[in-house]
Amino acid sequence: MKKAIAVFDVGKTNKKFLLFGEEYEAFLEEEIQFAEIEDDGGFPCDDIEKIEIWMKDIFLKTLKDKSFEVQALNFSTYGASLAYLDKNGKRCAPVYNYLKPAPDAVKNEFIAKYNSDGDFFRKTASPDLGLLNSGLQIYWLKKNNPLLFDNIKNILHFPQYASYLFTGKVVSELTSIGCHTAMWNFDNSVYHEWLAAEEIILPDPVPNETKYKIGFSGKSIDAGIGIHDSSASLVPYLKTGDEFILISSGTWCINMNPFNSEPLTKEELDKDCLCYLSANQKQVKSSRLFMGHFHDANLKYLEEFYNVKKGAFKSVKPDKEKLSAWKKEGGKVFFNASLTSEGLDNSADLNRFSGFDEAYNRFMFDLTMLEIESLSLVVPKYDKTKNIYISGGFANNEIFTRLIASYFPGKKVFVSEIKNSSALGAAMILNVFGENCDLGLNLIEPF
Repeated sequence: MKKAIAVFDVGKTNKKFLLFGEEYEAFLEEEIQFAEIEDDGGFPCDDIEKIEIWMKDIFLKTLKDKSFEVQALNFSTYGASLAYLDKNGKRCAPVYNYLKPAPDAVKNEFIAKYNSDGDFFRKTASPDLGLLNSGLQIYWLKKNNPLLFDNIKNILHFPQYASYLFTGKVVSELTSIGCHTAMWNFDNSVYHEWLAAEEIILPDPVPNETKYKIGFSGKSIDAGIGIHDSSASLVPYLKTGDEFILISSGTWCINMNPFNSEPLTKEELDKDCLCYLSANQKQVKSSRLFMGHFHDANLKYLEEFYNVKKGAFKSVKPDKEKLSAWKKEGGKVFFNASLTSEGLDNSADLNRFSGFDEAYNRFMFDLTMLEIESLSLVVPKYDKTKNIYISGGFANNEIFTRLIASYFPGKKVFVSEIKNSSALGAAMILNVFGENCDLGLNLIEPF
């Protein structure tokens, strides 16, 4: 019978259930998608009832499988979403979509009350993101539906609600509270005072390692309290003991520095930086670039111009000579530096390139320069980090990875082949099978 840690990894699109073995290898993975429904205001949201049923059904099925001995259970989910519990402990509202527009009247009232000194968003270490600031969701619900709000006893972030479904424990933890919620005062390391002013009481945060014994299908199992997926993805790297910066690449390139303790400045905030809290309750300074979206939207333009097959970019090799020459030119940019979903700078003369390969090299060079600019925002003046880890889709792009290595010669740049990093982090934080795993690191050589 194989010992295992079970993890629910709930993303916006894909919902996964995984089993990790004693070496933290994922030996079982099941994935499902649920069609969205509409909330009580007609805006799309997760079908939370179907998700709840699926979670309990698949976990029960797994416990009945005599091939596995599930010793622990944890949860990694997307953040900025809340569950509201009534006085009987039942969920009494939809899990509202953080993309739901924040009504101007409510948002303006909130800002007038709590940002009079213009320093609120710096103190809470997050840009003004509307309902993506999950604290504003609470304020909006209080103003929008006071009868419902008066019936609410407890408010949980989504990872803790997933845990609550199995443990019945009402808890909070810092990776959820500390990530662009507008609820945590980073200056004082406490809940921001606006919550008390609005008579909103949230649970005191407990450590992410916290476990509760649950009885399920006649078995006693340790269950974790859940963790925000972005912070969960850092856990496997934090276990190495090295100081590092992680580039988590995909639709967004998220640059995370868990070793930058400098307070967030207004200038950094204006450039879309924010801070959140890691599983070890330390500040993580983060910047982001819509790089994957820019790449995919503009790649189509190049493919059509040069009449190449979709996916041809995957076989393009770095042109070391040209990349080195472009680097020596400094900040000169050929493609539009503001790259948008509308496409490349159409005034650019693509005929100057010998073909698709050279044009793609130049495109990736300009795009990587934007990423380096974004990454540099989280590198402090007195930087001690030794390594840069690159995970996600762009870890497979040799032009990108070798340019990063060339622009940071004082650091070792590694590509990580780790999969399901958020789910893995949720498993590792419980410390059931030790603290180390194979990150699949490959050292990248600069140009």
